[in-house]
Amino acid sequence: MPRAGLTPRAVVDHALELLDAQGPEGLTLAAVAAKAGVATPSLYKHVPGGLPELRRLIAVRVTEDLATELGEAVLGLSRDEAVAALLDAYLAYAGRSPYRYAALPQAPQDDADLQQAAARLVGVIIAVLRGYALAGEEAVHAARTVRAMAHGFASLTTAGAFQLAADLSATRDRLTRVLTEGLRHWPPAGS
Repeated sequence: MPRAGLTPRAVVDHALELLDAQGPEGLTLAAVAAKAGVATPSLYKHVPGGLPELRRLIAVRVTEDLATELGEAVLGLSRDEAVAALLDAYLAYAGRSPYRYAALPQAPQDDADLQQAAARLVGVIIAVLRGYALAGEEAVHAARTVRAMAHGFASLTTAGAFQLAADLSATRDRLTRVLTEGLRHWPPAGS
């Protein structure tokens, strides 16, 4: 019988705490079980697929969490302000939770829960682009551009790739201006 109060969501909560504290190498079923106060075999009652299933649930959760944070950041904003808020929230999430961010799938998965969470995340970006009157294929191209810039900057920043002395926030501001200027004149010339 499953332990009272322990649910798949609670198991993921414990796993995320471990991930934050110890990185991906600290994420083991034994460590999660110890954190949850149960024997390792007991976790299979809540996460039947073991560690692969737990990693899948983590991927779904971090995708949902990022979508929620981006949605809250852009609420009530439009156009350039919304794009700036979206980029800032994206970078803040990656910087605050680099191991969670690393667990965010970057490619489509054959998983209904993950596809639903990813659609919600992309939906936030598409909604921001409506302020630029972008729809259809052009909105898809623009969303890919936004995602590439947000993910690229966040990944490089969290990896410590920017070592030159120039102020990183100034670089972020310039990146945001390049992106918003491009969106104001979408589609780009020659497309």
